Amino acid sequence: MRKPRWARWCLGVGVALALVSGGSIIALRATVHAAADAIPQADLLGSAAPTATHASVSGAKNVLLVGIDRRATAKPGDPTRSDSIILLHISADHQHAYLISLPRDSYVSIPAYDNGAQSYRGGKNKINAAFAYGSRGLTGTAALTHGFQLLSLTVEKLTGITPDAGAVVDFEGFQQIVTELGQVCMYVDEDTTSIHVGHRADGSSAAPYALNSDGTVNHKIKGVTANFYAQGNHCFTPADALDFVRQRDLLANHDADYGRQRHQQQFLKAVLEQTVSKGLDSPTKLPGLLTAVGKAVTVDGGGVSLEDWVFAMRNLDPSKLVTLKTNAGQFNSATVPGAGSVQILSADSLALFQAAKNDRVGAFAAAHPSWVAGT
Repeated sequence: MRKPRWARWCLGVGVALALVSGGSIIALRATVHAAADAIPQADLLGSAAPTATHASVSGAKNVLLVGIDRRATAKPGDPTRSDSIILLHISADHQHAYLISLPRDSYVSIPAYDNGAQSYRGGKNKINAAFAYGSRGLTGTAALTHGFQLLSLTVEKLTGITPDAGAVVDFEGFQQIVTELGQVCMYVDEDTTSIHVGHRADGSSAAPYALNSDGTVNHKIKGVTANFYAQGNHCFTPADALDFVRQRDLLANHDADYGRQRHQQQFLKAVLEQTVSKGLDSPTKLPGLLTAVGKAVTVDGGGVSLEDWVFAMRNLDPSKLVTLKTNAGQFNSATVPGAGSVQILSADSLALFQAAKNDRVGAFAAAHPSWVAGT
């Protein structure tokens, strides 16, 4: 039996699943099964449907991806807030994929919800509060599943889209993925100053800024130089990669969360591309890589096995992934009592969601070229 060739990174569930092309179908199935087994699965969507043994994954698909960034100071039972919310739209022919980021400060209606520990009566708030309300009072997998379920219901109410699958991405866990790859290289599209990581004159690490309770900057700490990522090509170490994708306060273009969500999209795309080109070329790297992915990602296949998702989406090419900005990446701010500064989604943003619902995102992107984020 000839040696299989490691080929593509599956975007079907928006996370890393290794594929094998070439070789025997037995080798292909065995490898995909190993990849699926490495990734934790949970009832993120609240579906009681059992996972199908073999199911057809046909037609356009929408996958909800939620990035979380747990604070080191968080206590058990503290609510978890979603740091990034991304809708992955896959065209009906399974040849094109689009990442659509929802600003975490988007002002939306959140449905009432009871997670068994605490109840939420429903109301209007920032969209990232949905994950927090769903997860509060819970820990571990229960916090993830209930936080995701309320966020999924909120996205459905906003867009009319019921996600076909979902995944929680822990950016802290991505450090280990980058460690397995060695580094991740990408283009930094604006000068970025870290508020979290810096160093003193003697080279020792130190926080460069004192932060408020909400994570925003209070003041600069004397004698500490902040990490700085200049516009241009960078190859990030694991620690620097995590630091870069967290930044929103001191971005050169003052684009705050819009900048951060764009950088997270670009980072995820770079990880996918480099896993294909470097991480899976050697079978010796695969076990460690799958273990790292399993620590960073939790998936719900929506009643379809991950193996079937992999085979259905095997022709997607990460290098052709298109990233889109809601509100054209421009602030549309309002101040709401009890919620603070929020973002109001424009009519065109709502039209983008309708395009995702109706599998017309390609046409929307062609008609709105300025909404396509740089790579």
